[in-house]
Amino acid sequence: MKKLRKKWAELPLASKIRFSYLIVILPLVAFTLFSVVTLLRQNKRYDQAIESAGRASRFSLDFKKDFDYETYLVIVESKTYEESELENMLKTATDVVDELDNEGSLDSDNEGRLEDIRMYLKNLGTYTRRIRDNLQEGDKYEENIEIWENDVQIVTGLVRETIIQFIYYEIQDMQRVRNEVNGFYTKALTISFIAAIFIFILLIRITYSISRSITSPVLKLSQVTEKVAAGDLNVRANLDAGAELGVLSRSLDEMIERINMLIAQVRTEQENLRVAELELLQAQINPHFLYNTLDTIIWLAEAGDQKKVVSMVGSLSEFFRASLGQGRDIVTIGDEMKHVISYLQIQQVRYQDILSYSVDVPEELYECRIPKITIQPIVENALYHGIKNKRGGGSIKITGDTEGSIVYLHVADDGIGMKEERLLQIRSKINIGEKTDNANDASGNREAAEIFGLYNVNERIRLKFGERYGIHIDSAYGEGTTVTISLPRM
Repeated sequence: MKKLRKKWAELPLASKIRFSYLIVILPLVAFTLFSVVTLLRQNKRYDQAIESAGRASRFSLDFKKDFDYETYLVIVESKTYEESELENMLKTATDVVDELDNEGSLDSDNEGRLEDIRMYLKNLGTYTRRIRDNLQEGDKYEENIEIWENDVQIVTGLVRETIIQFIYYEIQDMQRVRNEVNGFYTKALTISFIAAIFIFILLIRITYSISRSITSPVLKLSQVTEKVAAGDLNVRANLDAGAELGVLSRSLDEMIERINMLIAQVRTEQENLRVAELELLQAQINPHFLYNTLDTIIWLAEAGDQKKVVSMVGSLSEFFRASLGQGRDIVTIGDEMKHVISYLQIQQVRYQDILSYSVDVPEELYECRIPKITIQPIVENALYHGIKNKRGGGSIKITGDTEGSIVYLHVADDGIGMKEERLLQIRSKINIGEKTDNANDASGNREAAEIFGLYNVNERIRLKFGERYGIHIDSAYGEGTTVTISLPRM
């Protein structure tokens, strides 16, 4: 019994359902076939009885009247014996009797009655032949009339009476068959009711067994997943259930193992990412920028422009303070704006003839979060790759807005812009992560530095907030470039 239960538990769900179908369908099919065969047999007997009664009825209604009248016409010489239908009528009647006897469904009494009718028909043949002989001899009218009245009419009457008895008992047989069919219907209805109750109970039992074989393992799997969701990655399902749930159990255990491996891998990657971010932070403090800024301060000091010196030193101090950000990776947009404004103030002193800027970010966004040093690399690209390449200078405009739960920051310049081919190239490299190895090469490869800076900004946003956020670039050659930063509003 235990082995059977174990085999049942190990069966695939589809096999269990098919097995339950067979248990229900096979008895129904067997009972239906038995009922159909029995009804066909009863219907055949009933049809044969109806056919026999109908044929015998036609015989009884027509034969006596026609045969008596045909015999009388021969006696009164309205017809000759050869012209009459007496021989044909006897032959036809004998054929009908033979057909009734050959049906094989008659009882012994009716078979005896058919034998009596055969004998009566044989006697009628004898009587008609005597009448024929008397007519040939002549002057025997009275004897023929006596044969007709005392023999022919009496025998045809016996034939009719026997046929009526035959029909009566055939009808009785039809009634018996009908009663048997009605009895069979009653028994079939009773058996069907009992079978329906049995099948219903059996279905409940099988359904309970199947549902339990599903719900119990699923409940255990649910408990395991709840523990995993709670952070317990040492739990395992270890189910010895059916084929599908067994596969699901093993897959869940393998997934937990994989999660453990991935968590360890993520920890390692986070540590590496942290190191990379620190390196990136250091890389953003461009030595050339610092050198050029200090050189400008010296030049202003020598020129005696004390106010600009103080302003520039203050901006440089604010720039480095915001760059360090007290060791935080995520800062407010307000802090980020201080950082980028400090950078623009310094650069405007250096490039006062070609650079102007404006900042129009709603203060309601200042408390939203943003990865540190996100806007400054984009502004730097706008200056060095947009405005400086345009004759006559230009402006940089920083704006912000929201749409639903997303914050948008826009850095727009009216510099040289980019051609369509170059724009598509930069978009592709930023999104698929193609970086050039010489981004910080001393040779000053500006294109590589541009892509490297934008890629890092985009990648840091995605790592922090997800793939749906990042930067998007729009540009038109000769008109300018707009970089849009999308962030979650938090």
